[in-house]
Amino acid sequence: MQGEQNLTTPKQSLSTNLALTVKTGIIKSNLVTMFAGLTLALYTYQYSLFDKIPEIIFALIGSILVMGAAGSFNNLYDRDIDSIMERTKNRPTVTGEIKPATVLWLGIVMSISGVTVLALATPLAALLGFLGLFFYVVPYTMWSKRRTIYNTEIGSISGAMPPLIGWAAIYPDITHPAILGLFVIAVVWQMPHFYAIAIRKHEEYKAAKVPMLPVVKGIRRTYLQTNIYLVILIATSFLLGSLSLGLMLVAILLGVIWLILSIYGYKKMDPEKWAKSLFIFSLIHMTVLFSTVIIYSVIGILFKL
Repeated sequence: MQGEQNLTTPKQSLSTNLALTVKTGIIKSNLVTMFAGLTLALYTYQYSLFDKIPEIIFALIGSILVMGAAGSFNNLYDRDIDSIMERTKNRPTVTGEIKPATVLWLGIVMSISGVTVLALATPLAALLGFLGLFFYVVPYTMWSKRRTIYNTEIGSISGAMPPLIGWAAIYPDITHPAILGLFVIAVVWQMPHFYAIAIRKHEEYKAAKVPMLPVVKGIRRTYLQTNIYLVILIATSFLLGSLSLGLMLVAILLGVIWLILSIYGYKKMDPEKWAKSLFIFSLIHMTVLFSTVIIYSVIGILFKL
């Protein structure tokens, strides 16, 4: 069967295969949240960009390597269910264009290298990088993804690590309310986002026997749980007020719009359109909020020079 698939699927370049294996799209989006935490720490503790150039470089390289390792291990372990789902069936780990042993070694080398590079910034950044990798590979990929409807909640811990890593690379103390707020926002954001994906890909997840919430509990339960998380998201936004009233208001406004869209859309749209609207707005929410944090922090840093 695999040989037949390779005959019908055009060969991809090595760079394309590597990019799909380490999931460069996810790396890019997570780097935005990492830099939000990093620049926010620079602003909070009044460092200039030039004070922390080595730490910034180590945070960037180390984060890319750790995230790439997580993607590699995930693709390696999920080959069976990826072959069933339309959006993942052409991954090189499924088609055989990259051998499992190669992916395993790629993940191991990137893991060790990534954690080591993060340690050059601060030991805490390295610890957080390791924890993010561990949570994504073991509790999420290898255990909860195939066993419980709470797989998204468990996986959200690793998905929210980048802001903490960025902050910790600059200042090794993550107890400030502002970075805790960014972390919780990044955690909670993932549930409405991935619930929307699961509704749109309902049949694929069902065929692959992945117990996503909409597949197991239905649309109504997903709608209610989405709204609960959006209320929590709005409440968490107040933590940003410890640093900036403007950032807090941006976060609250985005959260309120998302909640209104969810309630109104559920009443007026069919499930597919409702889920699509929530998915699109989740991307807008994340991009606008974390880009605003970066811009606010960088402008604040430059004005203090």
